[in-house]
Amino acid sequence: MFTNKDLKNMIIPLFFEQLFVMLVGIADTFVVSYCGEAAVSGVSLVNSFNTIFIYLFTALASGGAVVISQYIGNKDQENSIKSSSQLLMISCVLSIVLALLTLIFNKTILVLLFGKVEQSVMDACLTYLRISAYSYPALAVYNAGAALYRSMAKTSTTMYISIISNVINVVGNIIGVFVLDAGVAGVAIPSLIARVFSAIAITYLCFNQKLTTYYKKEEVLSWDANILKKVLNIAVPNGIENGIFQLIKVALSSVVALFGTYQIAANGIAQSIWSLAALINSALSPVFITVIGQCMGAGDIEGAKFYTNKLMKWTVTLAVSWNALVFIATPLFMQFYNVSSQTKELVIWLVLIHNIFNGFALPFSGALSSGLRAAGDVKYTMIVSILSTVLGRLIFSIILGVYLDMGVIGIAIAMCLDWTIRGIIFFFRYKSNKWTQFKVI
Repeated sequence: MFTNKDLKNMIIPLFFEQLFVMLVGIADTFVVSYCGEAAVSGVSLVNSFNTIFIYLFTALASGGAVVISQYIGNKDQENSIKSSSQLLMISCVLSIVLALLTLIFNKTILVLLFGKVEQSVMDACLTYLRISAYSYPALAVYNAGAALYRSMAKTSTTMYISIISNVINVVGNIIGVFVLDAGVAGVAIPSLIARVFSAIAITYLCFNQKLTTYYKKEEVLSWDANILKKVLNIAVPNGIENGIFQLIKVALSSVVALFGTYQIAANGIAQSIWSLAALINSALSPVFITVIGQCMGAGDIEGAKFYTNKLMKWTVTLAVSWNALVFIATPLFMQFYNVSSQTKELVIWLVLIHNIFNGFALPFSGALSSGLRAAGDVKYTMIVSILSTVLGRLIFSIILGVYLDMGVIGIAIAMCLDWTIRGIIFFFRYKSNKWTQFKVI
């Protein structure tokens, strides 16, 4: 169903799209570093909280992408259109509710999560979260539209939107911080504008009726319980998994907040670089969903096995190479950050630990799991991921980071242990062929 050229035409635009998406976060952290370490710490702590919602929106979009891909593979345009339209509708409803709750309870949430941080850090957190909350609907709407385009293997469109969005964000950051001297707000507002642009652009394109699948106004304004059930059957387990994962990550951010400002700052900068290092996994995961989803929708189980095997080889090879390159470039990156030498040294150690496991373990715990979900194997991946996150990441983070006094280094090691456990289990799940026995549509 897919030639090597087809796969490359999906992967290359996704790579650059994800690169520009990651640059948005890096640009925020880099520019805000000129406002002081308290500002860096505040942005990094809030970003860890915002990621909960980003992952929920991504989970919902992924559920829609699986269903849409399978209907496309099955040549069922009517239901692919319904699925696309219902995905937009439910994304709007969910994101607006979450945005309102965050705007109402933002101070309570931050005090509960990061109450022990310095007041200057808390002030930065409040500013950044209040502005970020307005972008939640835009993030959800963009993810829904991007899922539709990726399901059709039209990844170059989302790449171009990301490029423009990134330019808007970077230029806005420079103006906000260096021209207007707006501090944390100077990086938060451009991100909001960039996300709104992306949401409007992709939604406009998704109403094009010449596409294989598209948004239909009547379907967007309706409630199709049958279609929503199919989408949510994939999205809910994935959302629960990602939600718990991010809640634990936020809880660990609360632990990081106990280690002092320089470790908080180092962890925040390292997370931006980690996002860049994880680019291959981020780019390949949607490809797994599209390819495996269309194969399973067409009833081509042998094709699904063939492409899973091929894509895994590509993912590991690319991930190892890319992570090595990012680590080599990290000392250069650190020359541009206005932080202490102690913070810079800690960042380099954190990136080294992360990138080794990101290259060898994350492809199996991340990209491969997307392939399993695309076939409908969502409950198993959810259970394994939750147990691995709790028993691996959370418990060992406390043991290594707090009780053994390893600080953020201990938390990074626990994260890598989590990936390794999951990767091994998912590899054996793939080899068992049990993932081929599920029915999505």
